[in-house]
Amino acid sequence: MASQSLCNGERAVVLLFISAILYSTPFSLFSQALALFLLSIAALFLDIRLDNSDFSVPFKTRPGASSGIFLGAVTLPAVMISRLIQLSRAFSLHEVGIKELGYLKVQYWATSASCFGVLIFIFVLMRRSPNNSCTFSSNSPQGLKFSSSCIVSCAVLCCVSFALISYYGLHAVLLLLWVLFHGVAAAKLIQHVLNTFPSCASIGEALLVTSGLVLYFGDMLGCTIAKIDGYWIPLDLQYGVKRSEISTIIQGVVLGLLLFPIFFKFLLQIWEHIASSGHFEARACNEIGKSLIFHTSLAFILIVIIPSWMQFVLDFHIHPLLWIFKFVFSEPLKRLSLCIYWVGVIYASIMRFYNISKNSKVERILLRKYYHLMAVSMFLPAVIFQPKFLDLAFGAALAAFLTLEIIRAGMENLALGTTCAPVYECFHRSP
Repeated sequence: MASQSLCNGERAVVLLFISAILYSTPFSLFSQALALFLLSIAALFLDIRLDNSDFSVPFKTRPGASSGIFLGAVTLPAVMISRLIQLSRAFSLHEVGIKELGYLKVQYWATSASCFGVLIFIFVLMRRSPNNSCTFSSNSPQGLKFSSSCIVSCAVLCCVSFALISYYGLHAVLLLLWVLFHGVAAAKLIQHVLNTFPSCASIGEALLVTSGLVLYFGDMLGCTIAKIDGYWIPLDLQYGVKRSEISTIIQGVVLGLLLFPIFFKFLLQIWEHIASSGHFEARACNEIGKSLIFHTSLAFILIVIIPSWMQFVLDFHIHPLLWIFKFVFSEPLKRLSLCIYWVGVIYASIMRFYNISKNSKVERILLRKYYHLMAVSMFLPAVIFQPKFLDLAFGAALAAFLTLEIIRAGMENLALGTTCAPVYECFHRSP
């Protein structure tokens, strides 16, 4: 039973996937490949130990799901190193420059640091657990020490790698601190995610979301710093690369919406302070004021703040919203026809799903397969004929869902008339 739990299907597939990537890695990326290997070993040992011990995490994870630490920890670094392999081949053919390659290397180390930061956090929790016992011999304290030694070895490897690729010592130190910042931020954020959304995800799924958010926000912060005149942090080699308009728009809109609750909480605290001073004693006036602040601040974020950041990072020459319309109508026949096709597929799928769901004899797995078929039929034509427009459509759909969810949660909270539980708590409840 122990060996069966050790060699389950998920771990075997992930090990095969990592082995194929490591086999394809050139010698010029030896340090990155070694870091991925150490990350995989550390994540595998922690995953086995967590699934085969009496240790219970102080979070409410998804019921019935395995920890998923191994898969969640290696997914993003594996994708990044795969992209590095492609870019290094293009660099050898003089198709890309040194800036693009250096930028992606820092992104890879930042991704690895985020995953290692979460692994260290889990390792500390396991060490401090009062019921730190296990039933599998490979989960002995020696195994835990081995996984921790892998984490330390990767940290040393990261330091040495930056010392070798940097031009001078201060550059290496600042880049190393920048990478370590991602690890600390990921360890703090995963606690917040698991406490804010209990029983919604496994540790591996939360790790995947956390590392992605930290990497996305770190990249946004890095390219902003690189654009500031007279900056002193030497990130220009890594974050001064040419960016596409579509990626900049998606990044700005998504992160702006995710940061909106923080901005709204600050405004709501100011309003409640004014209301509590006695100037607005009427409850109706107070609720109308909060609703007005909510919609005004959301519109201000979407129309002013986010486009201003986009134009600061990348020279659009026109307002980013106008650039989107210009891009869509540059090929109106293809792109508008694709939009009409998407609407038709979604409408037909919803009607079909409704008819199938009324039949209780249909198994749920068939519903999931039908959904997969619908997704393939929707995205395959766009992948072949309009890949750039598909990227923009994905970003627009995500932004629309985030905006609607923010409005729904905000209106629901304001309708309750509670002043002690601002809308911010709907998205970011404190642990």
